Amino acid sequence: MPELPEVETVCRGLAPHLENRVLRGARVREPRLRWPVPPDLDDLTRGQRVHRLSRRGKYLLAQLDSGTLIMHLGMSGSLRLSSASIAPEKHDHVDLLLDDDRVLRYRDPRRFGALLWSADPAQHPLIAHLGVEPLSEAFNAGSLHALCQGRSTAIKLLLMDARLIVGVGNIYANESLFHAGIDPRLAAGKLSRPRCARLVAAVQETLAKAIAAGGSSLRDFVDGHGNPGYFQQGYFVYGRTGEPCHACGTTVRQIRQSARSSFYCPHCQRR
Repeated sequence: MPELPEVETVCRGLAPHLENRVLRGARVREPRLRWPVPPDLDDLTRGQRVHRLSRRGKYLLAQLDSGTLIMHLGMSGSLRLSSASIAPEKHDHVDLLLDDDRVLRYRDPRRFGALLWSADPAQHPLIAHLGVEPLSEAFNAGSLHALCQGRSTAIKLLLMDARLIVGVGNIYANESLFHAGIDPRLAAGKLSRPRCARLVAAVQETLAKAIAAGGSSLRDFVDGHGNPGYFQQGYFVYGRTGEPCHACGTTVRQIRQSARSSFYCPHCQRR
């Protein structure tokens, strides 16, 4: 599933092409996504100007005149700019019609993504509960230390709890903990403020580098122009079970935490 860097990559790539454009409506070929596409999406979007395209967690938000289109890529979804003259393919489920003979085409073979409408996205059930943005100033040593206090949950699971910190998925939690030198199993409540400062810096640096690399393309991810990301070429621990650590040569190990794989170097990442 695309994580924060992938969604941010899509957002930054599409924003210059969508912002200040007026939509001519929407063409829905398959409304049965994770949640049904609004049946009146064509009416809701026709004649509406796109004022801003932004990201909240793993959701894309297209702010229009009278509401916001909330978009989620799910497991295999993509948003691509295309000429309106190009015929849609089997899994091209929704087109947003732009005013320059182009379309923003939503493709999703597994149909686990979403296109939803909200008059107030901050209060939408998918958005309202989300935690602090890790690339914002609100995510700092003090705020992370406060979140960790009194918690026995493993620090990796805390990083991935979207109710606390939004958008740090499995790949980037693994990589960030490696760069901070923290064992993914360490109880969050045991992190000192200095270690929280190192972890914040590692999370933000890892996410920034991933965004600069266009995200990670492990399966289906491509950006708004159909290009894959290449951050996966520089993983330090994720998916490298049994391989030598790039920093010290110790064998990278894999464990399971809450049904997800965690990867770490037992020498570089100590409790």
